[in-house]
Amino acid sequence: MEIREAIESLYPGKSADVMRSVEAVLQKYRGLAPPAPELSCQDTILITYGDSIRESGQSPLRSLDAFANRELKSAISAIHLLPCFPYTSDDGFSVTDYYQIDPNLGDWEDIQQLRGSFDLMFDAVVNHISKSSDWFQAFLEGDPKYQDYFLVADPGRDYSSVTRPRALPLLHPFRRGEEMVHVWTTFSEDQVDLNYACPDVFVQVLDVLLFYVSKGAKYIRLDAIAFIWKRLGTSCMHLEEAHRIIKLYRTLIEQLAPGVAIISETNVPHKENVSYFGNGRDEAKLVYNFTLPPLLLHSLHQQDVTTLTQWAGSLTLPSDECCFFNFTASHDGVGVRPLQGIVPDDDVNSLAEIARAHGGFVSMRDNGDGTQSPYEINCNYLDFATSPEAPDEQRVQRFLLTQSVMLAMPGVPGVYYHSLLGSQNDRPAAIESGINRRINRQKLDAPTVSDELRDPASLRHQVFSRYDAMLRVRRAEPLFDPFGAATYQQSGRVFIIRRTGKTEDASLLAIHNFSDQPETVVELGDGRVDLLTGETLGSDSVTLQPFEYRWLK
Repeated sequence: MEIREAIESLYPGKSADVMRSVEAVLQKYRGLAPPAPELSCQDTILITYGDSIRESGQSPLRSLDAFANRELKSAISAIHLLPCFPYTSDDGFSVTDYYQIDPNLGDWEDIQQLRGSFDLMFDAVVNHISKSSDWFQAFLEGDPKYQDYFLVADPGRDYSSVTRPRALPLLHPFRRGEEMVHVWTTFSEDQVDLNYACPDVFVQVLDVLLFYVSKGAKYIRLDAIAFIWKRLGTSCMHLEEAHRIIKLYRTLIEQLAPGVAIISETNVPHKENVSYFGNGRDEAKLVYNFTLPPLLLHSLHQQDVTTLTQWAGSLTLPSDECCFFNFTASHDGVGVRPLQGIVPDDDVNSLAEIARAHGGFVSMRDNGDGTQSPYEINCNYLDFATSPEAPDEQRVQRFLLTQSVMLAMPGVPGVYYHSLLGSQNDRPAAIESGINRRINRQKLDAPTVSDELRDPASLRHQVFSRYDAMLRVRRAEPLFDPFGAATYQQSGRVFIIRRTGKTEDASLLAIHNFSDQPETVVELGDGRVDLLTGETLGSDSVTLQPFEYRWLK
């Protein structure tokens, strides 16, 4: 990318000044950001809050470090720390200071200790900032430096075309000096949007991103990045300027730290989501595979892999230098907007009813015509996959079937801590807080969890022992190269992923029975070995038991 030309297109007539500011930021961090190793089959990322694992007598980040080293070292290579900065709301996503660690979690020394054992992913929550931040308070006090950092808007204008992710006002009034102004707030009154039309904001956020790189980030997750550029008369999502900014940030970061991976977080229909790959070399290196979580559950509950097979077969990447960030569960719920155009609306509504029956909640969105539809299903993924009333053996088998698909597909897997540790719905937390997403954000006591992981009768042990075994096998198998090739086929109600290397000498078949009945798969090829059991097949066919999965090399 031609940096000066791109900056000029964003800030006409100001490119010389912006370039000088950019060069000053690059010089500030030059030498502080070593190159990051290229992604491989060994990369598996644990998704967690900084205080998800607690132990009396030490900071949450130290507790996480000790627990991860003790229990998870063979299974994961990296830890995605959900926002670990001081904040005022939204469980961390309303940041007051991008440069500090929340003192309730620990400090930068704790981060460096964690970095000694694991690669790190930091959240860059840079579409918006807390109204309590120094930046916004300075704006309200009339500080000239910050007057263009935020978007003052006329409430009398027409904003009907603007995409609303939540059923909350787009603008909120604030008193600036002696006047009342209305400021753009996409997500909530406490989350004030930054104005990227101001070049100082672009440069300041570049400084934030490089600061994270200097602190050891191998991955940087760009939260809600689709919303960063506003233009009335448009949806104010996915605008070309937003893509241009992401490309600039990647180009500038790679000048100092080649290999650092930019990950875009855009929970939108699939075609819009994958646009953040750019040409495959110039924008996000990884894109969240948002369609996978709800589509797996749809396939599981329908016991039908037709749509899953067709969708997977349609996945294309613009180059062999980018890939998906595959996941099933996260700190948020299971978004269902990515299913638009893939499954009928009635099937989405059916998923919502299943979640409710399994103890979950459904978050709705306004459609702009007075109606509402499911936006996000809030339910622990294990409980969503199978009723909490079902026998543990059945629950574990069905849940791990979905995880096997996620792990076997090309890309880098992200595993939510509650999934790996076999947690269940925390309904009281959601009900008491009024926040549906809290159903899957429970804080865990490290000694208690460790004891349960060692108890063969516990649900945690049954999930974790098999999940851990899958992850260890995956990390040792080069055919799981995140940039490697895959083809997909259907055999009855069996979903088959074929992974191949750079030559045809070896291949791996990950086969998954989405049925509650045995299914036989034929013509697999002679001499295949199940990597998960060590068994060598005696023929070129195999019968899978209900919801069984196998990795055959």
